Amino acid sequence: MLYSSILKPIFFRMDPEKAHHLVIDGLSAGGRVPGLNGLMHAMYGVAQSPELATELFGLQFPHPVGLAAGLDKNGKAADGFSSIGFGFAEVGTVTPKGQAGNEQPRLFRLPPDEALINRMGFNNEGTAAMAERLARRKINRIPVAVNIGKNKTTPNELAHEDYRTCIRDLYTYGDFFVVNISSPNTPDLRDLQHGEELRNLLGGVIKEMNGQAAKEGKKVKPVLVKIAPDMTDEQLELTVATIMESGVSGIIATNTTLSRTGLQHANAGEAGGLSGKPLRDRSTEVIRAVYRQTGGKMPIIGSGGIFTAQDAYDKIRAGASLVEIYTALIYKGPGLLRELTNGLKECLRKDGYRNIAEAVGADHR
Repeated sequence: MLYSSILKPIFFRMDPEKAHHLVIDGLSAGGRVPGLNGLMHAMYGVAQSPELATELFGLQFPHPVGLAAGLDKNGKAADGFSSIGFGFAEVGTVTPKGQAGNEQPRLFRLPPDEALINRMGFNNEGTAAMAERLARRKINRIPVAVNIGKNKTTPNELAHEDYRTCIRDLYTYGDFFVVNISSPNTPDLRDLQHGEELRNLLGGVIKEMNGQAAKEGKKVKPVLVKIAPDMTDEQLELTVATIMESGVSGIIATNTTLSRTGLQHANAGEAGGLSGKPLRDRSTEVIRAVYRQTGGKMPIIGSGGIFTAQDAYDKIRAGASLVEIYTALIYKGPGLLRELTNGLKECLRKDGYRNIAEAVGADHR
């Protein structure tokens, strides 16, 4: 109620990017006030539920609903997001060197469509700043993933060096890593999703992950690849085949879309990636196709258009082991986490499942 009746009207009268920074900086500053993260956890935290607890990649997730990358680009508010009910969170996308991103304005709301369009362009402060912040984390109740990308000025043939640098600089601080090759807002980035470019990139990533694990003398951490929703069936099949061959741990499906089908708001004409409700069905289709092609052997994190527990459950039944939200958090606020997790428990009860793992890929059986 606090969010929908007081905070959201204030935020939605502000420029979207200013509101975004206000939230992140507020969560970051609040985390330094003794007891405030505990208070937020009491207000918004999600109670432990054995039926929703998930083990994946050797990591423990209290429930399957996480925060997608893009909201906390610099790892400023990892403790805050750990306190408001998420089952895991991604920080980033981070690049080796800090960069300003694209010109403003670059973030647009489409309220009638319950959507956002962004063309941020990997604006972030770089790996050194993120490492410093993640090193100061005090709350470790959920896994935190680091989403990594390349600098805009780095040509694709050298992209693997940027991804390796990100891993090298941040390996200690991430519980798992996500290779972002699917943002539509960095020129030519999506070309890295195909053929030899993808094979070479992931080969370098795996080599670096193994090297860092050997230095620590521990088991290698998981690394996933985030893919776009805009590939043809044939492109998707080839991309997934290359990802499977590479030895990475899983796939995130999907990033934002370039499609504008069915939008009502005037901002539909803005360039950038579309997230939110209009992406829901397409991202679920991609999850279904990936699960089918991999025979359920490669874990999938489902992302795109989740606003209700049924939306999340549809992705889980299509083959996602975990799911992520972003845009719905902007429109509905942190109370959404309890709404989604309570709703998922109800979905499991209706279908007669004892735990969420039993529902993963149920549509294929």
